[in-house]
This record gives sequence, structure tokens and C-alpha cells, in this order.
Amino acid sequence: MLTRKVENERLKVTENTDKTTQGHSFAETEIKLSVIIPVYKGGDSFRSCMKAMSHLEPAPEEIIVVADGGFDAGQKPEEQPGVKIIETPSRNGPARARNIGAQAAQGDIILFIDADVVVRHDIIKRVKDIFFNDHELTALIGSYDDSPDQKNFLSQYRNLLHHYVHQSGKEDASTFWGACGAVRRDVFLKLGGFNEKLYRQPAIEDIEFGYRLKQKGYKIKLCKTLQIKHLKRWSAFSIMKTDFFQRALPWTDLILKYRRFLNDLNLDTSSRVSVVLTFSLVTALILALFRAKFIILIPILVFFLLYINLDLYKFFYKKRGMVFTLKVIPWHWLYFFYSGVAFMFGYGKHTVLQFIQRH
Repeated sequence: MLTRKVENERLKVTENTDKTTQGHSFAETEIKLSVIIPVYKGGDSFRSCMKAMSHLEPAPEEIIVVADGGFDAGQKPEEQPGVKIIETPSRNGPARARNIGAQAAQGDIILFIDADVVVRHDIIKRVKDIFFNDHELTALIGSYDDSPDQKNFLSQYRNLLHHYVHQSGKEDASTFWGACGAVRRDVFLKLGGFNEKLYRQPAIEDIEFGYRLKQKGYKIKLCKTLQIKHLKRWSAFSIMKTDFFQRALPWTDLILKYRRFLNDLNLDTSSRVSVVLTFSLVTALILALFRAKFIILIPILVFFLLYINLDLYKFFYKKRGMVFTLKVIPWHWLYFFYSGVAFMFGYGKHTVLQFIQRH
């Protein structure tokens, strides 16, 4: 296994070498990159993903598709040059699928792409150039773009919210993102990859891996111009299920394990304050049913919730107009509320388990 120093030296270019080789930048020819796509069942989104992969310029050294539990009848993609397909006998989750792909990969860099996204044709060149120009960089993550494929309100809201959060985040990132994230393969394997024992279903396996990267002192970069298009159609049920069970609850466990509240992305200070304000607003609404004097608190709390999230609401207004923004606000506040409920539930569970272990 290569050390970071050896890896960095191998990626360097001698000063007297031509800057281009066969029409490509030197970074493209020096760094080998493997794309890994975990997929469950497949479907139209996966076919769109693979179609985009066939138009990459330049092409990566290899594309590895790991079918978690195999493909349903008629869903297996046609053979493409440079594409390797691995089918697992049973479903074990995306963490396991990505690890299998990483173990089979030959590249210096592994680029994880979700099966329900479409990448731009130049993503391989851009990822290689970013690593080539920053020898200290261990991993990078991208962002959803601001033109989601699905046109229903909840899909637009959800994906635009994700876009805004990443575009507003720190470039010196504190987490990893499996939908569009690249990492040096030797470091990935050294740290044991994604925690497939803990995360057997889609969850925060990528975030947990990012925590371990940062804990070991590795550098992660949020590349805001590296954008992909999300094809998923969101519904009220899928949003709340994902946010509560696949995000908030396991993320609470992760926070308590590492005892760190990272001031980044979904965990920034304004989000935590918004959770407190939302709970206060709900409490004031309930109390106002019994004591009229609590009504005065309601407009005050509403004002502060609007004020602290004003930049986000301006973003939605600019992108989709006033009616769309007014529809966003209750959904956004509901998100703060159930995220807070999940944190309290997770904290309570953690406290009980700690008590049992001590006694």
C-alpha cells in the first residue's frame, strides 16, 4: 500500500515535461481514476446515469458498477467498454457495495457516484486536475446543481435546499459525500472504507467516513463547481423517512460518539438555533391555547426564524419566486422540528445505554 508521501511523489510532474499529452492535460495522464457506482435494482435513473457515463471526456480508467443483491430481470445494463459489473448474492447496503468496488478498483483515485445522478461530461478531467494541483488533498466532494430533474414541489425544494447548503458551506469540508465524492484509494483502504457493519442500509456511512478522515488529519475539500444532477423524485413520506431514520438518528449517534458538533453544512450554528426556535414556537402555540398571554411570543419567534434563515429564503425566491418560497417555509420548519425530535430521542437512548453499561 502506498504511503501518502510516495503517492504524492508519484503524482508529481517533472518540470521539463510537456504540459499536454495527446490533447489532454498532464494530470489526466498521470493520475488513474476509477468510478464506483453502487446500485440497488436499477431503473430509469440508473440507465440515465450510465448513459452519462458513456459520454465522459476523457473516460476514466474504469467504471465499476456494484449491484447490491444483483439486478432485477431486464435491469442489467448492456456491456460497455471500460465498465465492470459486480453482482452480489444478497443485499448488504451501499456501504458494502462501495467497499467491494474500492477493493476491485485499480485507480489511484476512486470517485463514488450514486446511481440516481447524472454527471457532466468533463467530471473526470476536473477531479484529476483538482488532485493534481493539490498534493495534500485526500478527498473532495461536490454538490447537486440548481436544476433538479423532477419538477414536483418537494423534489425541487429538497434538491435546491441541498444545493444551497453545499454552496454555502466551507471549502475546507468536515465530511464526505457518497453521491459525488472522490478519495485517494490507499487512504480509503487504510481507514477500512465505509463502516458496512454499522450501516447495512442507506444511512450516513459517507458522513461517518468523513469524520474518520478529519480525525486522522486528512484534508477534504468541498468543490462547489463540481455539480451533478439528482434524478430522484421526493415525496413527503420519503423525505421524512430519510431525514429521521437514515439521517438524524444515526447522525445523533455519530455526534455523541465523537462528542463533536461540527459547524458545517447541516450542523451549522444557524441550523441548531433554528431547531431551538422551532421547538419554542410549537411550545408557544400550545401554551397560547390555554393562556392568551403566550400569543405575544408567536410573532417574535416567527420573526427570528425568518431572520436567521433569510439568506436561504432569498435564494428560493430568486430561483423559484414568492409562491414557491412561501410553500418552502413550513416544510423547512418541519424539518427543524423532527430533526430536533430525532436528536432528543437519540440522546435519550444514548443516556439509557450508558446508564445500563455502568450498572
